[in-house]
Amino acid sequence: MKEKYKNLPLRSGVGIVVLNKENKVFVAKRIDNKKNFWQMPQGGVDKGENLYEAAIRELDEETSIKSVSLIKKIDGLLTYHLPDELLGIIWKGKFKGQEQQWYIMRFNGDEKEINIKTKHPEFLEWKWVDPDKITELVVEFKLHVYEKIQEEVKVLVDESIAFAEEKCMSPMLSNHFTSPVIPSIIN
Repeated sequence: MKEKYKNLPLRSGVGIVVLNKENKVFVAKRIDNKKNFWQMPQGGVDKGENLYEAAIRELDEETSIKSVSLIKKIDGLLTYHLPDELLGIIWKGKFKGQEQQWYIMRFNGDEKEINIKTKHPEFLEWKWVDPDKITELVVEFKLHVYEKIQEEVKVLVDESIAFAEEKCMSPMLSNHFTSPVIPSIIN
């Protein structure tokens, strides 16, 4: 990191993992990146706004998604630093990276609700991907954040499968069981 940027603060941010009923993750391709990188919805926290409210607002602003329920707040804040070529450019040069609170949410709506052609669009296209693919799609400087998120989602899905097989499924049906739904929680 260039010396003149080392003392810049981190931007307070949030990120949202949106899972559909098949436990696939919502990702979108950014307008401002010419390469084939995708990300999950994320953004900054406004002054006076709590982190969960910011997550709901950012999700709506970027994707028009409103029909979600909270599954889990990921423990701790996840941090990334901007690469040298973006320092001084992104966020008007005020921050060296982001410190984010991430939430895992269940999308409960119809896909017609999803609209990335918002008032201030950030994305070109969107898709649902398997959780194990998110680390293959992200820019390198956010890779460690997405690896942590991927671990969290995997644990949730594995726990959900184990629960469903133990409590809800007879042994004869378990071979046909492919994608359990992770229950939502109220936090």
